[in-house]
Amino acid sequence: MGSALIVAAVKYGLLALLWLFVIVAFRTVRNDLSGSKVVRTPAAAPAVAAAPRVPATPSQSSGRRGRSAARRLVVTEGALAGTTLKLGEEPVTLGRADDSTLVLTDDYASTRHARLVPGDGTWMVEDLGSTNGTYLGGAKVVRPTPVPVGQQIRIGKTVLELRT
Repeated sequence: MGSALIVAAVKYGLLALLWLFVIVAFRTVRNDLSGSKVVRTPAAAPAVAAAPRVPATPSQSSGRRGRSAARRLVVTEGALAGTTLKLGEEPVTLGRADDSTLVLTDDYASTRHARLVPGDGTWMVEDLGSTNGTYLGGAKVVRPTPVPVGQQIRIGKTVLELRT
């Protein structure tokens, strides 16, 4: 009688663990498909939206900025290899969402995965709370980070580079 009680307790305990695993897996998939929600407080919003831009002086615009500023985003590895995106003054969003600037067909990319933002002669990469992370030259991006021209940005199996 005692062993039947132990077997029943183990059986129901394993069943409870199985259901817990199913619930956690379902919530993870649901969160990934719906995208990460970015909550901004009123105090933080102006700092993000109003990134200071210093206009280039004539010597900068004719010399240094023209050579160092990236003009294209090129996909070098992954399902979209060979895709080129012309860069302008607007931020570039990367992810599986249909409204992303570059829609990634990568199972390891989140709906809203990362963003590239132009700065003073350079671009900054920012992870948007993705599930699998964004990597710049092998290092995980944890804060907005400047991207040198030719440096690899990895999102899942997709590799991108800024080029002149």
